[in-house]
Amino acid sequence: MNNARKVLWLALIVLLTAALSGCGGSGQTQKVKIGEVTRSVFYAPQYVALEKGFFKEEGLDVELQTTAGGDKTMTALLSGAIDVALVGAETSIYVYQQGSEDPVINFAQLTQTDGTFLVARDSEAFDWEKLKGSVFLGQRKGGMPQMAGEFTLRKHGIDPHQDLELIQNVDFANITAAFVSGTGQFVQLFEPQASIVEKEGKGHVVASFGTESGRLPYTVFMTKQSYMNDRPEVVQKFTNAVHKAQLWVQSHTPGEIAETVAPYFKDTDMDILISSIKRYQEQGSYAETPALAEDSWNNLLDVMESAGELNERVDVGELVNNSFADKAVNSVK
Repeated sequence: MNNARKVLWLALIVLLTAALSGCGGSGQTQKVKIGEVTRSVFYAPQYVALEKGFFKEEGLDVELQTTAGGDKTMTALLSGAIDVALVGAETSIYVYQQGSEDPVINFAQLTQTDGTFLVARDSEAFDWEKLKGSVFLGQRKGGMPQMAGEFTLRKHGIDPHQDLELIQNVDFANITAAFVSGTGQFVQLFEPQASIVEKEGKGHVVASFGTESGRLPYTVFMTKQSYMNDRPEVVQKFTNAVHKAQLWVQSHTPGEIAETVAPYFKDTDMDILISSIKRYQEQGSYAETPALAEDSWNNLLDVMESAGELNERVDVGELVNNSFADKAVNSVK
């Protein structure tokens, strides 16, 4: 065989190999871009799904990015910059209220309670009445942390806009620093920030908004109806992986979970990770199943209504599709 023919055969072999490695069929890897509203231990099952290879087992190549803030996350989803959003279910209602022709559908719940804790500057015995007349460093108006916080305050007879000084002009990423530097007597913080503040002696966790506000579809994987229609097999595989991670989290200790998710929290001490995860496990924040319950949805509507952010009540069937979750759960029975 002359040199020209050898070169031709080698070129053909290279092309054939490339074509076979990238061909479709059941072995094809499908890319999915997730936008998470923030980086938080609250989302531990998501990081477990990534680290334990549950997405890969389903044939998915998942790319995770943090799109800080519910508004930015939803903008990224609607524009097609991401395929799936991990964000509060209330954002899908806001899109629906605006009359979107391509609604955002919730298909896999990750957390089922509020994830914030009430942190007080002093260590005195706590009573909710102490918030009256105080300076409270809150969260963004219309976001789930703030709405769940206000819902809880009203439950304890406190009007968040009349009975205390509510600060809401601090960016989410800077709330902890603002409190540590002296702003506010009380603050609403996620983990691990709450535990970090405690460890530094700058504050004390005195109550859990997750326990106080009840079951909520607090953080949910969602996508556009058009994406769900075009790629139902991808949504199903994604939900299967999420449920595998949920089962893994339920059957492992805070220490084991912390070790697994540690690569996503490189600047956080292991003892802080463990205590944060323990808090969330103990109050049942991590959802046991990706299915979103109707009573939780109705509680979300009550919270939004109380905050004045709901134009009209939206039936759970309008913006929730549990069929993928049901298949995922049934597949492991």
